[in-house]
Amino acid sequence: MRVSGVAIRNFRRLENVQIDIEERESIFVGPNNSGKTSATAIFRCFLGGRDFKIHDFSVARMADFDAFVAIGDAERLPKISLDLWFTIDPESIAFGTVFTLLPKLSDFTRVGIRLSYEIEDAKKLREHYDAAYPAQEDGTRAKALSQYLAIDGNLGRHCTVRYFSLDEKSQDGTPPEIVTSELEPDEGKRLLKHLIRVEFVDAQRNINDDDSSRSNRLSSAFAAFYRKNLEQVGHAADAHSVIDENNRQLTDHYAKQFDPLIKLIKHLGVPSINDRELRIISSLSPETALRGSTELLYVDPSRQHELPELYNGLGFKNLIYMAIQARHFHSQWVMTAENRPLCLMIFIEEPEVHLHAQVQQTFISNIWEVINQSAEAAGTPDLVPQLVVTTHSSHIMEAVDFEKVRYFQRCHIEGETAASGIRNASAVRSLRAFQPDVETIDGKLVSPSESLAFLKRYLRLTHCDLFFADATILVEGAVEKLLMPAMIENAAKRLRTTYLTILEVGGAYAHRFEGLLSFLHIPYLVITDLDSVVPTGYPSSCRADVVGARTSNASLKKLCGWTTVADLIALAPADKQHAAKDRCIAFQTDILVTDGTAQATLRPRTLEEAIVYENFGLLRSGTLSIGIAIPELLDDAYQDVYDRIRSDSFKKTDFAMDILACDEEWIVPGYIAEGLHWLEARLCAPLTSATATAVAVAAGA
Repeated sequence: MRVSGVAIRNFRRLENVQIDIEERESIFVGPNNSGKTSATAIFRCFLGGRDFKIHDFSVARMADFDAFVAIGDAERLPKISLDLWFTIDPESIAFGTVFTLLPKLSDFTRVGIRLSYEIEDAKKLREHYDAAYPAQEDGTRAKALSQYLAIDGNLGRHCTVRYFSLDEKSQDGTPPEIVTSELEPDEGKRLLKHLIRVEFVDAQRNINDDDSSRSNRLSSAFAAFYRKNLEQVGHAADAHSVIDENNRQLTDHYAKQFDPLIKLIKHLGVPSINDRELRIISSLSPETALRGSTELLYVDPSRQHELPELYNGLGFKNLIYMAIQARHFHSQWVMTAENRPLCLMIFIEEPEVHLHAQVQQTFISNIWEVINQSAEAAGTPDLVPQLVVTTHSSHIMEAVDFEKVRYFQRCHIEGETAASGIRNASAVRSLRAFQPDVETIDGKLVSPSESLAFLKRYLRLTHCDLFFADATILVEGAVEKLLMPAMIENAAKRLRTTYLTILEVGGAYAHRFEGLLSFLHIPYLVITDLDSVVPTGYPSSCRADVVGARTSNASLKKLCGWTTVADLIALAPADKQHAAKDRCIAFQTDILVTDGTAQATLRPRTLEEAIVYENFGLLRSGTLSIGIAIPELLDDAYQDVYDRIRSDSFKKTDFAMDILACDEEWIVPGYIAEGLHWLEARLCAPLTSATATAVAVAAGA
């Protein structure tokens, strides 16, 4: 039996979301403040003993509390709910257990239970509120109802958890109807206890070498694991009189009991151990001899030199702590002799803390090795938990299957009339549900499976942080990627406060990300080249001003719908933006070049040409160079620049580095500045007069 999905309503950012849960591990990713922690916290509130607070209700629901005072409609009082759906194998023992627990269900292969946190007695709530903050003559009160409920104890005093069994009633052509049947509170608690147990490895682990209330000593973790999960030693009759001998016996006993776990930890791939081994020793005193005190030491095997716990790195401590916790949670679940919950979910928050990249990449497989060892040792190899890992690590992401990722996207509250300002809600996208469309690329039909395979390969090979960014910029190649931070600094300073990922995809591949980025609702800017080719025949390169020139750029043809350079140049800025897909595409446009008294409109084919024409004065003065002498006439210069930049001897990366090293101010090509301004307007709040002044001052600094 396993949890197959959850539905969350009115909890913090999660106004109304459904999340599919994988059989083994589910990976929650997304930008900061996108709801990942909230998805964990609701389990802690309903199943982990944490009290609800008034601010656990969605911000949009605060007004509903206050409206109750004015209208008196108890039905409008908000409720926080968590639906848990379980999938059951009809051949398993769990099937019979669930049949006993929920005999009224029509489908025992998919079972649901709803937990609803709500006001127990609306009338009593109103009476207590009126007594605490009576209305004044003008109708005002000292505190609103939501503020009254924020006072310690008030929310819990008036709220309760109600339980409902859920059944799906199939309907032709429409999603199934959810049928609810309320359970008695005691019955609901009993059912929940039989169905699921949840455990948490918190993000704030505070692993340290002291015993303060905010720290977790590894030695304490080992000691707790021993007391709760391993065979205990019998106390020698003369333990109090021969402490040293008893310490030796206990140390030998610990070595035997911890040997499998220590061996596994040694293979978790942490170079910082520096060939030292772990050893658990007994450090008994007469007062504590019967309590099994332990210390963790790091031992140099060749010198037998022992170092205390604090003499090793935080990353190694963090990894060991998580391994112990996972093993402990699983062992406790397996060893539950009576009425063992049918499911165990372990939430691990931000495991990447203090871990270097290589360990992050192997983290999931290492944790599974710990759990599998525990299951084998208990003689229950099929009794394994489900892991939910929340992370900001692209290294962890790249090591798991694409389909196991759940992307949390910040969005506006449903029903907001103006989709602007702070995004106070979240949506959750399951990458298992993502399916690219059939598309035609350069006359070749590309199947959804081929497109999906390409995206998986790309994201795995590039350590992509796409899933943690506010937006992404898709660029042609290395030059654009090198120059982009400087271009943002020069043309769109406010983007420095946002989290962007820059993907080097080339003109032939930018459009292949369209489906995924639209599915995830990530804003994106495509910066690409005109890539002009001759009007007819074999598509060989030509100057962009050739009459009838076409583009060989697959992304331009797909995203803009035009194949000729003239049609592309004629597009207005608004024509290059797609509001529904949250996309803007930028490519070279005509540039008016002034050289002394001469002027000419030149049309660049590539980024390098555009930089030269926008900064022609720097080129003429010798501040910038492309490795050739620039002719006096602009028409001749146009041809020579074109020939030089497309030649094999021109080193584009060296050119980019020269620009970055330039002491004089250089101009960002207009088409890139235009695209960056679109992205800036999309991600940053509108400028007030005061903000505009501050930005102008910063720009001049």
